[in-house]
Amino acid sequence: MTLPLRTAVWLALTAAILALANAFAMQYLAGLQPCVLCVWQRYPYGAVILLTALALILPGQARWLLLASGLAFLVDAGIASFHVGVEQHWWQGTASCGAEGATPASLADLKAQLAAGPVARCDEPQGVFLGLSIAGWNLAFALSLAILSLRNAVFSGRGR
Repeated sequence: MTLPLRTAVWLALTAAILALANAFAMQYLAGLQPCVLCVWQRYPYGAVILLTALALILPGQARWLLLASGLAFLVDAGIASFHVGVEQHWWQGTASCGAEGATPASLADLKAQLAAGPVARCDEPQGVFLGLSIAGWNLAFALSLAILSLRNAVFSGRGR
């Protein structure tokens, strides 16, 4: 589906805002603690918000900024696909994923780790709905938005 460029920018902006609002609502209202990979998946949405806001302010650059937004959505889909693989135990997560063996090197490190509270593990899916974890749903969402944004950046008419 090819949309007018301005409509595609508004759609990307709205989707990124809703994705971040949903992530923060699940964390602060539903009490789901995010793992490090969950947090990493938020950064591309922040980038999209900045890029699309700039596209609305600078309509002459909207096509390039929407293209950059599409690439940011693609990065998010990549992080989410890595996270799904960690959840499914296809591969290991990062060292900071709260996996076993993350032993503190000193007493000060242990105190800091205990003070920080429980660490959500990347390999334990949270919020499974219709067979997909939150990371799985984010993968589908971000990949769809990447395709929509990239397609519209390349094929939509100028202006509007």
